[in-house]
Amino acid sequence: MKIVVTGATGFVGTHLIHHLLEQNQEVVASSHDLRKAERASWYSKVHYVPYSLHSAPTDENLFRRFDSPDALIHLAWQGLPNYNSLHHIEENVLSNYFFLKNFVRNGLKNLTVTGTCLEYGLQSGKLSEGMESRPSTAYAVGKHTLYCFLEILKNEIGFSLKWIRLFYLYGEGQASQSLLPQLERALAAGDESFPMSGGEQKRDFLPIKKASLYISKIAEQTKQEGIINCCSGNPVSVKDFIHDYLQSKNKSIELNLGHYPYPAYEPMEFWGDNSKLQEIITTNHERTVSTDR
Repeated sequence: MKIVVTGATGFVGTHLIHHLLEQNQEVVASSHDLRKAERASWYSKVHYVPYSLHSAPTDENLFRRFDSPDALIHLAWQGLPNYNSLHHIEENVLSNYFFLKNFVRNGLKNLTVTGTCLEYGLQSGKLSEGMESRPSTAYAVGKHTLYCFLEILKNEIGFSLKWIRLFYLYGEGQASQSLLPQLERALAAGDESFPMSGGEQKRDFLPIKKASLYISKIAEQTKQEGIINCCSGNPVSVKDFIHDYLQSKNKSIELNLGHYPYPAYEPMEFWGDNSKLQEIITTNHERTVSTDR
């Protein structure tokens, strides 16, 4: 299977490409920064196509330019981690839409795009794909708007659309301002305490390697479409998450709980319903076992 991965040099893209290569998939990788891509360990193992999504819409056949792939996994999105920047709405939505529209108009039949759990807004508890979207940040509004555009386009043209709502991914290479990299810096510096929020908020954490597996399984199939939560399905408090992480590393540091306020754009408790995801994984496993026989 030939798969295009945009946003290839990002946190998710880097891990996903490694996973796809391990599965012997043919990968066409793309990002706007050629120099950064050339430093990636996967660079010599893929066909790399540099492309800036903020280029003006083009009449060029991008499906053909990217080697007429069997599937496209679209991870690219600029402007993070500033969730409230109007850049997400004013620039990202249309640039991403016209890029993806070019692909499907010219022959792409299998499209997977990553969204965000923040599209659910401030709703609390277990979040399922059938719930109303209530985005409350510019980032979430931009993502949800792109999804709505693509749903309308799908009705006009006809292609398989999987919209993956990512929850809280963690692992090697994640953004330096994320929770665990900040904790690691404090440990490395020998700090006596680690400043954080009260830590009582419950989140749905998922290691990036497992997320890469899930994203690939979602992309490869076309039976389950629309919104799909990519999550563990298990609520864990931030405080317990950090304690478990420290224990796994055999390290300790005093947690300065309550130093920072809780984020206003997140409810205190929310996690994903992963029933749809589990159905995809189970079906894929059964198909693999059947083929092996």
